Amino acid sequence: MVRDYTLARQVLSDPRFSRSEATTAHAPRFAEVQPIPQSMMSMDGYDHARLRRIVAGAFSAQRIAATEPTVARLADEHLDRLAAAGPPADLIAGLAAPLPIAVLCGLLGVPLADAEVFGDSVEVLFDITSGPAEMSRRRLELVRYMTDLLARKTGSGDDDLLGMLIAARDRDGMTKQEMLAMALALLMAGYETTIGQIGMSVLTLLTRPDAHRALLDDPDSLPVVVEELLRLDSASPLSFPRVATEAVRLGDVDVRAGEAVIVSLMHGNRDEQVFAEPDLLRVNGRGPTHLAFGHGIHRCLGAPLARLQLHVVLGRLLTRFPDLRLADGPDAVLWKDGLATRGLARLMVEWQPVDRSPGEATRAPLPARARAR
Repeated sequence: MVRDYTLARQVLSDPRFSRSEATTAHAPRFAEVQPIPQSMMSMDGYDHARLRRIVAGAFSAQRIAATEPTVARLADEHLDRLAAAGPPADLIAGLAAPLPIAVLCGLLGVPLADAEVFGDSVEVLFDITSGPAEMSRRRLELVRYMTDLLARKTGSGDDDLLGMLIAARDRDGMTKQEMLAMALALLMAGYETTIGQIGMSVLTLLTRPDAHRALLDDPDSLPVVVEELLRLDSASPLSFPRVATEAVRLGDVDVRAGEAVIVSLMHGNRDEQVFAEPDLLRVNGRGPTHLAFGHGIHRCLGAPLARLQLHVVLGRLLTRFPDLRLADGPDAVLWKDGLATRGLARLMVEWQPVDRSPGEATRAPLPARARAR
């Protein structure tokens, strides 16, 4: 395991550390939770570049910017419901969980009516505790659903991500397995991690009053604060394994060909040789780029969409409920267990209710600097 920031960037970008080799039958195993060999996340070089190029357009700056009104509307709707019900409220069930699945459904082209069932099924992709039989059964259900949906969308001409995959099959010879693997890879990258990131970011702010107050006093600092929140509490604690294709000197260690290496993104993000006072949340920002979205050719393709959701949710949440605080009681915060990602199962919060029409305080646009770039 690599915990050093500089060595982490080396492993994540050095082609001698192969993702493809890590999916072979003889590769050292760390956990069963990792993409299948046909996934873009499991490929190197040309094969990876070919598949990434097919879906890159869905995450262009223009396309993500066009998504902002939808994300803002969804956030407003959830916040309206929280305000109407009154405190206390579970911010995970009421905001952090339903918003990303709705955004992802819109991006992929999944009917919103399927969002609840679809969301429950996606969690299996991160499950590290269920037995092999149960995991296989639940994964098969998800594959069947996606197979059926792709079949139903064939010929529809829909301008969504699944529509892109269908067009790529007809235009570029993308195989059925590659289509399914791509759809599941995008789910892995965009759903559970975003829920976890939203919940942990709110928790971090509520447990760091100075940073919370500084953000309220200067809303234009939101983009910088979001980067610090990503650095301090990444929903993805570890990279997927990579296997050395030849002997590599890594710091003081000789990694032999065939040995597996895992990067601790969390440790790298708190490397005191790179980030002075690494446990501090600095609202004025830092120089080095964090590793929350990885590094190199496998850097998270959906990073702009994740940032957009964090910007919108945090900006509107703190505008709507500036006195937001953790609810009393030992069960206010409950962490998820048994998953390969980090996140909260419950985050109970309170605020002082005020009389205002639904959504009144949340309709103002975010500061220009707070928009996703």
